[in-house]
Amino acid sequence: MEKFEAIFKEWLLNTGINSSLADIFYIGTNILAIIAISIIADWIAKRIILQTIKQIVRKSKVTWDDVIFERKVFNRLSHLAPAIVIYYLIEVAFPEASGWVNFVQKLTYMYMVFIGILVLDSFVTALHEIYKRNPISKDRPIKGYVQVVQIVIYFFGVITILAVLLGKSPGALLAGLGALAAVLMLVFRDSILGLVAGIQLSLNKMVKIGDWITMPSHNADGNVTEITLNTVKVQNFDKTITTIPTYALVSESFSNWRGMLESGGRRIKRSLYIDIRSIKFCSKELLDNLQRVHRLTDYIEKRRKEVEEYNKSQGVDQSIMANGRRMTNIGVFRKYIEEYLKHHPMINKDMTFLIRQLQTTEKGVPIEIYVFSKEKEWVKFESIQADIFDHLLAAINEFELSLYQNPSGNDISKALELRAK
Repeated sequence: MEKFEAIFKEWLLNTGINSSLADIFYIGTNILAIIAISIIADWIAKRIILQTIKQIVRKSKVTWDDVIFERKVFNRLSHLAPAIVIYYLIEVAFPEASGWVNFVQKLTYMYMVFIGILVLDSFVTALHEIYKRNPISKDRPIKGYVQVVQIVIYFFGVITILAVLLGKSPGALLAGLGALAAVLMLVFRDSILGLVAGIQLSLNKMVKIGDWITMPSHNADGNVTEITLNTVKVQNFDKTITTIPTYALVSESFSNWRGMLESGGRRIKRSLYIDIRSIKFCSKELLDNLQRVHRLTDYIEKRRKEVEEYNKSQGVDQSIMANGRRMTNIGVFRKYIEEYLKHHPMINKDMTFLIRQLQTTEKGVPIEIYVFSKEKEWVKFESIQADIFDHLLAAINEFELSLYQNPSGNDISKALELRAK
């Protein structure tokens, strides 16, 4: 290289250029040459080598290499090509210029360490993805261990970069950090906890700005407006602001409603409490009347035939209602709710759809409606839910059923009036 430098400078001097300009031309030419070679190396790595690997991966029968490629392991690895060229060629091109050459090499080395961190992180993530495709992963998840490995990778990567910046060995830097660890834990306790919690929240996608969360322990019920190192701000629906320590979202339980917003509907879960004294077998007159209800016509007609055929085949004494099979008003009402909601345009029939009778309580027999509305926006959802129950509350009298409610002052007054008479 020294011989080339001497020949090049001599040629410049022979053309009439003084020695100072010859030195500048030489430095500039070498820098341009290094840049050109690094660009060529980058082009070869991305346009030839990376594309070749892509074709090999596509043609292979196994799937694990597809995961590694999709996680951009090779793509990120290709970024090392120009950095390696600059790191080694600059020392060869300028062997005597130690100051600025060392500075450029330090920057390049830190860049290579950073790329190495990203490559290892992508590779570990790809391995985890491959493992998750194995049935055993359902019983033995390793996500926690993967996160530990990723934290270790980033930790040692940062230590290496700091060591290069400070001009010390990573071992010496770790020893110094160990001595300061106790003091740092006391002074920056909340910040350290917040940092770790922030990493966990981000990696696990537990919460993000705009999410609706509820956290009763901190009286939070609203949308996340800000996430910082130490705190998470939640604007409650009553317009108050709740501030939660970031680490509390990891150490304590909270509900994130993002899953509901991203799903196909919002849950309606509410019960109608039927007064037990109003439950009875359906008389012929009641069934005739209910058969005229649009959603029940086919059902009642079919069920009446089934019940009649069964009772005749069994020789049932039909003078007593408890004998044989009979339809009840609460059973027909339950079927009506089912048919009414099946034909409701705002109910998502692809999600859980359940109309069930729960355990009898001191308030009566609960008929629980457990369905999902297609509308997820709060105000519109409440309107749809109210319309459904308005209709059912009004329709229940057609089935000769009564809803349970605690006695009010008006009920007591009427009872006293009747007693006085």
